[in-house]
Amino acid sequence: MPKTGALSPDHLRHLKERALFCRLETVRLIQIAKVGHYTSVFSCAEILAALYYDTMRLKPGVPDWADRDRFTMGKGHAAVGLYPILADLGFFDPALLDGYTKLGNPLGDHPDMRKVPGVDFSSGSIGHAISGALGMVLAGRAQGRDFHAFALVGDGEMQEGQVWEAALSAAHHKAANLTVIVDRNGFQLDGEVDDIIGVEDLTQKWQAFGWEVHRVDGHDMAALATLLRQVRADTARTRPCCIIANTVKGKGVSYMETEPGWHLGYLAPEDEARAIEELKQGAGL
Repeated sequence: MPKTGALSPDHLRHLKERALFCRLETVRLIQIAKVGHYTSVFSCAEILAALYYDTMRLKPGVPDWADRDRFTMGKGHAAVGLYPILADLGFFDPALLDGYTKLGNPLGDHPDMRKVPGVDFSSGSIGHAISGALGMVLAGRAQGRDFHAFALVGDGEMQEGQVWEAALSAAHHKAANLTVIVDRNGFQLDGEVDDIIGVEDLTQKWQAFGWEVHRVDGHDMAALATLLRQVRADTARTRPCCIIANTVKGKGVSYMETEPGWHLGYLAPEDEARAIEELKQGAGL
């Protein structure tokens, strides 16, 4: 059954700790690969933690459970933050993390559903995640299953035409068990989203396409997890839901926050130590 009601203080602390775990493991794994997307993970760490440790219907250790909730990631370059969570849930041997991106290791820069247990969607080119999640929802409907599908997408991804084709289709099919989460961190590869192709007003756009829309602080774990619980448990809704999560790219590391040059990078040892210290301090645990 979907979780409902208020989060206990202990569980809220656990979710915050898992978000910190996601960030720290991202730093560790990128040090293995020698290059990676720190800031893209840091903006959505709370979202990943809330989904996998609270919202989604999952069976730890059973990645192919037929009735599990599904997850697709449009910003697939943030998979480095997802892998530690999947390993932590027992979907694959955590020892694989130590060989991240190495030759023969299934954990690549982008997730591959054919190779990594727990990954529901192989993502590379931006723009396909909502279509994939909708396909899963419609397939589940045909099979008589009631699982929910969550698609995490970047705000720069809103510039892709396929996003809006999928939005139209989902509303048409009344895909009430589909939720899109927009990581609204304001940046994409080439700079600020609103300087490249402005995407606002996102609330009005998604509403015009027939979706229920909510906005939330994507780093306020209590507000975020509570909203996700409400959305997942709502059986009266007859249309898909979009959550616009206002976030900060590079959240938790001062010299990375809102600095587009850190979209892809590598930390020197002294910078790594500073990043880890700032992440721990900022978590407030």
